[in-house]
Amino acid sequence: MDAASGFTKQQTAPGNSAAFSADSFAKLSALMRKHRIPAGGHVFWEGEPAEYWYYLERGHVKGLKSSAEGKAFTLYRYKQGDFFGQLGFDGEPSQSFSAVARTDCVIHFIPRGELEFALWRYGSLALECIGWMSQMNRHTQTKLRDLMLYGKPGALCSTLIRMANTYGMPVDDGILLTERITNSELAETIGAARESVNRLLADYRRAGALSMRQGHIVIHDMEPLMQLCRCEGCPKEICRM
Repeated sequence: MDAASGFTKQQTAPGNSAAFSADSFAKLSALMRKHRIPAGGHVFWEGEPAEYWYYLERGHVKGLKSSAEGKAFTLYRYKQGDFFGQLGFDGEPSQSFSAVARTDCVIHFIPRGELEFALWRYGSLALECIGWMSQMNRHTQTKLRDLMLYGKPGALCSTLIRMANTYGMPVDDGILLTERITNSELAETIGAARESVNRLLADYRRAGALSMRQGHIVIHDMEPLMQLCRCEGCPKEICRM
């Protein structure tokens, strides 16, 4: 049981490193350099050269995309067991977003040159990296689809479903989201005003779709959320934060 929340230990979907076999992960682990980054610290900045690929051993990291006006939009949320960062080998790739530690983190860095040599040497690892990139592309495409096609209500419902797949724990009356997230953070995730998120969540509470419990969201009825975002039933490795 988590002493802070009073709930039993969370059951979450596996990190995206599950795309790699045990043998391939061992080969990648041999290239890793461990670093500790405090909460609020930047792992990398948008636009800087992509000299490393990253593996999150412990903690939470958010990927931020900045608009021309300087407004930050939370594009990704990474958790234990995730690889992240720009993985590209066309010329001199740069990071397409900024990565910031939400909590104290243990992160492993893999130098790009050493990774390229390992991919050249091990064909099975190269194929699994292609599979990982394909999975991440689908993940990004479905997020952009929800934001562009179904408005703020659909984007918020999609985010709640993704949170349930990433941080959800079954309870007697639904699914409890073990990761606390504020309305401001939800607004940042879907590019909306906090007041808009407040109103939408209030509507969903009145409809009985969700409630709050000790600062955590509990989803009681997933069906209306799935209808609003035209849920296509994507697998959890795609429908995640």
